[in-house]
Amino acid sequence: MSNKDKKSYSTRNAEQFNKWRRMFQFLVCKIFYMIRLKLVYRLEVHGIENIPKDNNYIICPNHLSTLDPPIIVAVFPRSIAFMAKKELFDIKFLRWWLDWLGAFSVNRESLAPSTIKTVLTIKKSDWVLGMFPQGTRGVPGEIKNVSSGFAGLAKITKCAILPVGLTGTNEVKRIPFTGKIIVNIGKPIPYSDNIEDMVNQWGQSVEELTGFKYVAESDSEEEKIGVKE
Repeated sequence: MSNKDKKSYSTRNAEQFNKWRRMFQFLVCKIFYMIRLKLVYRLEVHGIENIPKDNNYIICPNHLSTLDPPIIVAVFPRSIAFMAKKELFDIKFLRWWLDWLGAFSVNRESLAPSTIKTVLTIKKSDWVLGMFPQGTRGVPGEIKNVSSGFAGLAKITKCAILPVGLTGTNEVKRIPFTGKIIVNIGKPIPYSDNIEDMVNQWGQSVEELTGFKYVAESDSEEEKIGVKE
């Protein structure tokens, strides 16, 4: 795919967050995925009352598997536009699938102007932005490798951060009632000028919501150089 094509999947306009993508997302996630989630994984959702009534927030779950985005869409009342790493849009069918589910391309290495423009477009629509602060899938039991990009976007867009804790999505199950997925929705974290503080608040909140240990970036660096006892 050419650079021009890639760019078109990172910059989204208001017309693209339309009723057709909303309907497609509804059918795929709230009907087909929800049947599987209820039948196989015995899905439980807690904290629905913590979801703001407006769309001035960013949904920020921990990340364990490819099931995570459709689960979040399935349980939240609004349509959600997720960030997806740009490499996924190199695959033709996946590019079509993600596009119709309302996702948009992002470079995980840097916060491009096109990303900010798209996020502001989402805020002006009735959709909500969704992103995984860990960037990539983590392992159960730990919350680490957290990027500060989500907190930076919260500051720029003046949106609250809504922490969501996911457990059980990493366990692949096919037999009915053999799995268990729990979605715990925390209380919104107000945006501020202190990006590091927002990141740590999110990590501590998700630690409480999942029972996984939050490893702050400073702690990770200490572990790498062997100074942490």
